[in-house]
Amino acid sequence: MILRTNYVLIDHENVQIEALPGLDAEHFKVLIFVGANQNKLAYELVAPVQKMGNRAEYVKISGNGSNALDFHIAFYIGQLAAQEPKAYFHIISKDKGFDPLIQHLRSKKISIARSSSIADIPLLKASNAKTATEKIEVIVGNLKQRGSAKPRTIKTLSSTISSLFQQQLADEELTSLLAELQG
Repeated sequence: MILRTNYVLIDHENVQIEALPGLDAEHFKVLIFVGANQNKLAYELVAPVQKMGNRAEYVKISGNGSNALDFHIAFYIGQLAAQEPKAYFHIISKDKGFDPLIQHLRSKKISIARSSSIADIPLLKASNAKTATEKIEVIVGNLKQRGSAKPRTIKTLSSTISSLFQQQLADEELTSLLAELQG
């Protein structure tokens, strides 16, 4: 099964990433946004980025100013979403200023989320969840993150859970998870 492209856009001014755990799979593409005054990057970050080849790149912004880097991230998301409307976008930043943009993009059916760290990316959390309890935690976390855009029917919830786990759940396991959520 081919997984859809997952773009990970990292606000390196806001979150100091020193590694890229879990992003070595083919369906991940990484863009690391570096501020105009950031002149040094940790070897622990540079080495894995280099190994990713053309699936990873640095975007050094040229100017300074309030939210300059954030505007660059927003621009790249718009450009990439136009090129690949089925892709999933992950903003790695602690900056909650992205949240209104995320809500707007979701209303336009663009799959996007903001996480404070790479480890919090929903797909990585889902793929690392092995037990039913861990999977329920991932599902509940995803539902909380959706705010008022939660699934309204069991059928939609089922589809949402299936998508969260990249259609890798067996029908019996999906039914069991739904039953546990209802219980």
